[in-house]
Amino acid sequence: MPALVVVGAQWGDEGKGKLVDYLTSSADFVARFQGGNNAGHTLVVDGRKTKLSVMPSGILREECICLIGAGVVVNPDVLIQEIQDLRAAGVSITPARLVIDRDAHIILECHGQVDRAREERKGDKRIGTTGRGIGPAYEDRASRTGIRVGELLQGAALFEHLQEVCEEKDKYLRAVLESDVRVDFALEKKRLERAVELLSPYIGNVSLTLDRAVKRNARIVFEGAQGTLLDQAHGTVPFVTSSHTIAGAVTVGCGVGARVIDYTLGVAKAYTTRVGSGPFPTEELGASGDAMRERGAEFGTVTGRSRRCGWFDAFALQRAVRLNGLDGVAMTKLDVLSGFDELKVCIGYKKNGIDLEDLPTLAAELEEVVPQYIVLKGWSEDVSKISAWEDLPANLIQYLKIIEEIVACPIVIASIGAERESTLFSSAGKFVKSFVD
Repeated sequence: MPALVVVGAQWGDEGKGKLVDYLTSSADFVARFQGGNNAGHTLVVDGRKTKLSVMPSGILREECICLIGAGVVVNPDVLIQEIQDLRAAGVSITPARLVIDRDAHIILECHGQVDRAREERKGDKRIGTTGRGIGPAYEDRASRTGIRVGELLQGAALFEHLQEVCEEKDKYLRAVLESDVRVDFALEKKRLERAVELLSPYIGNVSLTLDRAVKRNARIVFEGAQGTLLDQAHGTVPFVTSSHTIAGAVTVGCGVGARVIDYTLGVAKAYTTRVGSGPFPTEELGASGDAMRERGAEFGTVTGRSRRCGWFDAFALQRAVRLNGLDGVAMTKLDVLSGFDELKVCIGYKKNGIDLEDLPTLAAELEEVVPQYIVLKGWSEDVSKISAWEDLPANLIQYLKIIEEIVACPIVIASIGAERESTLFSSAGKFVKSFVD
């Protein structure tokens, strides 16, 4: 029973969607285990872009069943729109191909209202959320007051619960956040009535589905969103997302045991990016950072916000290797670095002249660290058309080898373009390659 987890190893936007799409060519199931529509995955197949935020990235593989686990918070309007857009593009979306876990929580419009009002109130101290209500929806899950997908099947009881939630959120907006925004129960009710009509056929039990799949030796890919350094507990708090982004979240997010997982693949860009506020030790504010942003089209799939860019942070990747128990790393966007004469790689941080053993726990402390770099030779060749690992430029291979040694984890995939086929495997990537053979 091969089961592989794909997680982001940086601050998100590493190219997980492309990797999941590629690795699901022969998979039976792909299961999204956390996050909401604040995550954006872009797939490029035969020159056509498909942008997803809730739908698992294996949806373009006709034989692959897509599962949205209990750890995901679901905006019904966004999911319905994605289903409609995919159908318009000729993709088959049926209850046999898509299952939404009955225990997943629903994002209401009032969650977004609270999210945006909080950010506005914080002013210059805002975290930089997408304002889509992800955090408030997870808060309702934690406080046991949220609405779950399974309640869409409960008739009148659903709207009684909805009214309670709306009244509570309206009081909070008015009395605590001192906002002029008001919760519109009629609008919220209309949204959920539409969700009842259009999403009810897809509601199921993802945990049970996966248990049966495991027992018949099905091939499963678990898909994460965002990145390790944005984990709610282990990331750069408070500049993090509201869910657990590390591999261990699979067990809770999909209702499976840890023994189900055979391999954990971390995805990292060949440089580093970050969206929104928060510390970023290797950020490059000069011409090199601008070049990475322009060549890499570093603008958010969901928000369109430009991403901050900087040099590769191998010290931070060491943390990701440990937190996830990574078996291998997929390095993406190597083509973007073609043409740089020199490339910096961060191998450690100093604070007050002292070498740190790990990233500091406080964001304010992380702002004060001094990254320690080594400088490597770049490459000038266009690598986007290369079809074999051994044909990569010598300096590129050296770049990967040195990073591999620093983080003590093999680099098993080199992604040299956005298309599916622009994916090369190293000799250490046999297990991962078995997913597509």
